This record gives sequence, structure tokens and C-alpha cells, in this order.
Amino acid sequence: MKATTGEKGFYALNYLVLTVIALTCILPFIHIIAVSFSERGAVESGHVFFWPVGFQLTAYKFFFIATPALKAFVNSVWITLGGVALSMLCTILASYPLSRPYLYGRKYLVLAMVFTMLFSGGIIPTYLVVKGLSLIDSYWSIWLTGLISTYNMLLMRSYFENIPHEVEEAAQMDGCNETTLLIRIILPLSLPMLATLALFYGVGYWNAFMNVLMYINKSDMQNLTVIVQAMLQKNDVLAAASTDIVEQQLVMNEMIKSVGVVVMVVPMLMVYPFLQKYFVKGVMLGSVKG
Repeated sequence: MKATTGEKGFYALNYLVLTVIALTCILPFIHIIAVSFSERGAVESGHVFFWPVGFQLTAYKFFFIATPALKAFVNSVWITLGGVALSMLCTILASYPLSRPYLYGRKYLVLAMVFTMLFSGGIIPTYLVVKGLSLIDSYWSIWLTGLISTYNMLLMRSYFENIPHEVEEAAQMDGCNETTLLIRIILPLSLPMLATLALFYGVGYWNAFMNVLMYINKSDMQNLTVIVQAMLQKNDVLAAASTDIVEQQLVMNEMIKSVGVVVMVVPMLMVYPFLQKYFVKGVMLGSVKG
């Protein structure tokens, strides 16, 4: 059916609004990228908009060599990989039993977990517990305090519940126990949900700020988020990073800050294309025959 004139106008208005919203999100980041690759004179004179002027990598070299950003980047990667692995493991182990209808008292267990979404222990009690367990200046303080997201756990539980029972019954008839059923049947069929939750956890750990600020006192263990935030709040980034006058003449604070923002955002953007293939519907089509 052909769209009417009113429908065409409605679609055009929707596309216009969505395009404006997209541009308001994309253009500032493009400007930051352009500033990070431009020469100092062009940045100071305000001639840089959405394309680098006098393309150079001086700011990036300075950022990774003269500041603790490289070590912080490695720390961020380690925090993210370890945190995602632990969180996904514990989320699966919590959500799978709760998705089984024969689990005794599962409704009360779910209510108890939902309660934690409404009321938390608070920052001070949590800090005292972490300190009492001697986890200060340890990445375990970050991993354990954010080990399971109740919202993510409920999403995975609902996904497990929606897997056709015929698939599970067929596997059990072939001799699969609960562990084999989970590893060889349920998890392969749940790749879209696993990829989505891994991305959620990854973004959370990569952008971790408050937990790192509270529990990590050693500067050489802090992640990139804390280092970049400190640079954004200081106006003497160059003076604190290096005493080489020649280098300070080639780069400036705004360029260093732009590099920090780019380095923070780009790694997460690079992950999306690899997980995009899992964000599709119909993964269960054809899994049940007859």
C-alpha cells in the first residue's frame, strides 16, 4: 500500500527530528577528534571545526608518553576484561536456576533480589565492608561491589525462560544433565543475550569512576577514566606532565583533553561491530521441528 500524503509528512518529520538528534550527538565528538589531530596554532585560533587543520600526532604521542595514560589504559583493559568475565559467570549462575520452574522458593528469591534494586546498603557501609575485607587498592574491590546487576540478571532469566521446553526435553532425553544442558544447549542459544549483557557490563567497567576513586588509592592502579577526569579538571596538564618547554609549545591543554576523550570513547565504539551480528531476532527459528 502506498503511503498517504499525511503519512509521508509524518515520516519526513520523524526523519528530520531523528537526524537533528543524531547530529547533536555526533558533531561534538567529531569536533573533539579534529582538535586532537590538529596543530596547536589552528586550535588556539579557533579554526578547527569538523576536520583536522595541520594533521599531526603530537598530542597523542605526548598523551601516552608524558602522562600516566598508557598505564591507566592497561589498567582499564584489565579491569574491564576481568570484571566482564566474573560478572557474566555469576549472572549466568544466578539467572539459570531462577529460570527453572521446579526451583523451590524461586519467587521469594527473585523478590529478594529485586529489593536490592530499590534499596542499597549505602556508600559508607559498603566502603567499611570493603575495607574490613582488606580489598582497598585491589581490583577485587571493584569487581565484587559490581559483580551482578539485578536488572541484567532478570533479563537473562527471562531469556532462559523463553527458550522452548521442547529443546530442553530433547536434550534431556539424550542424557544431558543440568550442567551439560546449560553449557551445550542453553548458552549457545542465548548468544544474543550474552553479547548484549557482556556489552552492558563492559561499558560499565570501562567507565568505572566512583568505585575506582573510593577503593584505589595507588596512582599506578587507577584506570583511564580517573586519569582523564583529572586532566579535564586541571588547567595545568602540561606543566604536571612534562617540563620540556619545546613539547609544551607543540601541544596545549585542550588538545590533550581531546585526546583523552577520544581514547576513552573509541575502544567501546570498536567493540560494537563485533557484537552487532548477535543483535538480531529469530535466532530460535528452526530450533524446534515437528
